Amino acid sequence: MEPIIQMRDIHTRFGDTIVHDGVDLTVNPGEIYAILGESGAGKSVLVKEIIMLLKPVSGTIRVLGKDLAKISYPEQQELRRSWGVLFQFGALFTSLTVAENIALPLKEYTTVPKPLLEKIIREKLEMVGLHSRAASLYPSELSGGMIKRAALARALAMDPKLLFLDEPTSGLDPIGARAFDRLIVDLRDALDITVVMITHDLDSIFTIVDRMAVLADKHVVAEGTLREVLASDHPFVQRFFKNEYISKRFMGKIPEEKSAKEAGESHV
Repeated sequence: MEPIIQMRDIHTRFGDTIVHDGVDLTVNPGEIYAILGESGAGKSVLVKEIIMLLKPVSGTIRVLGKDLAKISYPEQQELRRSWGVLFQFGALFTSLTVAENIALPLKEYTTVPKPLLEKIIREKLEMVGLHSRAASLYPSELSGGMIKRAALARALAMDPKLLFLDEPTSGLDPIGARAFDRLIVDLRDALDITVVMITHDLDSIFTIVDRMAVLADKHVVAEGTLREVLASDHPFVQRFFKNEYISKRFMGKIPEEKSAKEAGESHV
């Protein structure tokens, strides 16, 4: 099975500041894959490089089988249609209604007629658990959780194969955060998409993430399932996962490893 995203020997530098010094990671189809690490480790920068908002100094990035350094501009535009992005604070345009925000990518990349556009907007709102009445509201009239869901509806507007989420549960209360986690899993399963998320949310990491990469010291210092990452002796992994709070809060919640056959069947 070919990886859906593959980064090899990525070097990133801004002026004299080295952000990545040989980063490798692999995302497989159908996974919920998390990128975590300390502040300033370059998590968001990695995602921006994957979605072609930034270019690394060197290294190879392959997305959906395409080498990003070797594709033409039309191919880049076509590839951009294959993913949706949920930014940390939603990034909804405040002067537009929810419906107008969802319609933006459709208007940019397609010539969908108005009746079909309106149907798609209703479907995406329903998909993320928002009532159709939300379509006419402005972002200032939404709660934090509704903003996240409206922004997610926009990210799903083009029926993407890849969904990128930046701190999707930040700013939500515990109940709202767990409901959003369930929504992510339901969407992954229903739409057969791959999810890449930047997160520090331990509940998300322990309950919905299939595999993860841990960034520290300008490298990926651990990658794999939760159990595989916990086996790392890197100091950051030890500090992040192996402390008294984790021991008490998540005791007994480390999932058993699946067999290769079970892992393959879980996303069918």
